[in-house]
Amino acid sequence: MKTNNLQTALWSALLLITISGCSTKKHLPEGESLYDNGEVIINSDTIPAEYKKIMSTKLEELLMPKPNKKLLGMRIKSGLYYMGGGDSTSNNLVRNWIKKLGSKPVLLSDVNREYNENLVRNRLENFGFFNAEVTSDTTIANKEATVTYTATPHLIYKIKSVKFDIDSTTQIGKDIMATRDQSLLQVGKNYNLDIILNERDRIDNDLKNKGYYYFNPEHILVEVDSSIGDHKVNMYVILKPETPQQAKNPQQIGDIYIYPNYQLGNEGYQQTKPRNAELFRDNYYVIDRKNTFRKPVITNHVFFKRGDKYNRHDHNLTINHLVNLNSFKFVKNNFVPSPDSANTLDVYYYLTPLPKKSLRLELLGKMASVYNGSEANVTWTMRNAFKGAEQLSLNVFGGYETQTGGSVNLNSSYYRYGAELTLSFPRILSPFKWSGTRKYIPKTYFKAGYEFLNRKSAYRLNSISFDYGYAWKETDEKQHDLSVLEIAYVQPKNISAEYQAQMDTVPALRHIVDPQFSFGPVYNYTYTNTMNAALKNTFYFKGGLDLSGNVLGLIQGANYAEGKRHKIFNAFYSQYVKIQADARHYLKLTETSQLASRIGIGWSHSYGNSNSLPYLKQYYVGGPNSLRAFRARGIGPGSNKPQNIGQDNFFADQTGDLKLELNTEYRAKLASIVHWAAFIDAGNVWLQNEDPDKPGAKFSKNFINELAVGGGAGLRFDFTFLILRTDFAIPFRVPYLPKGERWVFKDIDFGSKTWRKNNLMFNLAIGYPF
Repeated sequence: MKTNNLQTALWSALLLITISGCSTKKHLPEGESLYDNGEVIINSDTIPAEYKKIMSTKLEELLMPKPNKKLLGMRIKSGLYYMGGGDSTSNNLVRNWIKKLGSKPVLLSDVNREYNENLVRNRLENFGFFNAEVTSDTTIANKEATVTYTATPHLIYKIKSVKFDIDSTTQIGKDIMATRDQSLLQVGKNYNLDIILNERDRIDNDLKNKGYYYFNPEHILVEVDSSIGDHKVNMYVILKPETPQQAKNPQQIGDIYIYPNYQLGNEGYQQTKPRNAELFRDNYYVIDRKNTFRKPVITNHVFFKRGDKYNRHDHNLTINHLVNLNSFKFVKNNFVPSPDSANTLDVYYYLTPLPKKSLRLELLGKMASVYNGSEANVTWTMRNAFKGAEQLSLNVFGGYETQTGGSVNLNSSYYRYGAELTLSFPRILSPFKWSGTRKYIPKTYFKAGYEFLNRKSAYRLNSISFDYGYAWKETDEKQHDLSVLEIAYVQPKNISAEYQAQMDTVPALRHIVDPQFSFGPVYNYTYTNTMNAALKNTFYFKGGLDLSGNVLGLIQGANYAEGKRHKIFNAFYSQYVKIQADARHYLKLTETSQLASRIGIGWSHSYGNSNSLPYLKQYYVGGPNSLRAFRARGIGPGSNKPQNIGQDNFFADQTGDLKLELNTEYRAKLASIVHWAAFIDAGNVWLQNEDPDKPGAKFSKNFINELAVGGGAGLRFDFTFLILRTDFAIPFRVPYLPKGERWVFKDIDFGSKTWRKNNLMFNLAIGYPF
């Protein structure tokens, strides 16, 4: 009954959308048409086709008004507007609500062609096409109008000469002339108004870093003489005569006042010297009567000192540091003329703290082809825990996952709970004197955690972890994370008789419940320039090195092959070297489409006290962010066939010591918030050593022949604050099938219910897979 009601509701909603999308035109006034599109055609034989396309796109963005948006070819919002009564007024609450959901149709009569022609012509002049001509025409079909603007740019004007007409006998003149070699105005380049504006900003930024606090770009004028002929211009950079004298003088820093616990009242921000303020370190007045913060902690992040020449770099750096301490709700600063000295600025920093303590609750839902579950996280945070901008947080979590489809097996359902305590310091705590670049705040962190996992009818695991290390940024693109000591300890408990019996049948299952103890340093390096939207090619790279038990194993002479193994806390400690890398490339094809690719490589070498990586450290493939045509941990290692327990009772525990994964995905926008993607994934994992219980699992020179391959397509819904992803995938190549039969294209049969059940994978996830 519930299913029928849901289907009825869905069909009703679809019918409503269709009716609303198709009803717009019948409400149009006589002789009126909908404004469907505005396009700009570049009429030129000298401009390359790729630049014409870019120019057309930029110019079309100027056209006004914007036509109504469509969804699947229908103007849904326009239809809703008319369903709600259109231009008439009504007291009907339902009709008014529907009307608010819609938007008023944009008509051809709303388009001012002459206005748009001038917009396009002016923009072309800004690009250097001073003799551009623009005409327009209208095409109407089925009450939908398209306005076409034809732009004939003619020849572009180029820069013949650039002269800095500045009085070099003054200090500001000398400072401007000192950087003219860095000018963005270059002889032979095309005229472009944006370049002129950028040149003014360049001069302003340079002067700001030399103390000219009151200077601004408007004080610079670039005169252009286009009368010299031959489609060329002369440029003259001058300092406006009306520039105030104050803007021509460098400023020094006077007194510096810091309010670490400022509460804004009706009197506004105080800009007078407070009474009884004491000077700290000969540079700062810290007004903090409640001693909320230790003075050195705050002043270490203020980069001005008394007597310094003002510069924008230290101005911005101080603000960034104070904000990134993550202790303040508001950070404001004021520079005011000093009453005691000429060309001197007193500086006031007003810091309003965030609440000392906070509590956050997160509820998560999980959904896959067979498994469903949920998880809750409660995070308690104490800011400025020890008056040094430290942050202490306690995360308590719990969740469950259950198998809702397929055949239920021993380890298919579980619940877990645990806690993690984290303490971070906004500085390097080390016996060695070292810190990263002063542009960013480094962090020292301590983490301790506990987790209990109960796979109800199989086993229980108790896990304890500890982590101590440093995180710092080298540049906006480069980040480092060094865990000096990472400890992971896992002990099994209450292994059921049923699971024990299965381990006797399938020894590989024993690895999951082996006691585990690993300890050692972990280092990760991350590089990314994906935040630069202007680049056609962007990259992401993360590489890591993980070590465990190397020194202790060497001292104790551990040797797995000879049976010389040693324990810590009743668990054989792991001894290995593990290296992994994740490299991604994003190729922007258009403004609304891209090709994303990823290669993931994992390598490890276990020796001494170990024969393979511990289960928690092993690699795996499959799942919504990996090989989407296969379940997580559902493929490999190598050509080894996953073993089934009982009738269709599959244990997804396929892990390995080495990994190779390849992904490529085409992403494009369909309409509004709806995007789509087509993808191909390939990869597998392998073991370092032979395992008699897993034939074909060891890595060999034939690893390429053992890659699993899958592909599919899906929709993505971009809600700005999150991206909801739905992917459907099927296997193309199954590595555990006999050689010559691994490609399975011939077996694809969407009409078969059995084939769909065994091969069609649905993945619902948040965010992109990479």
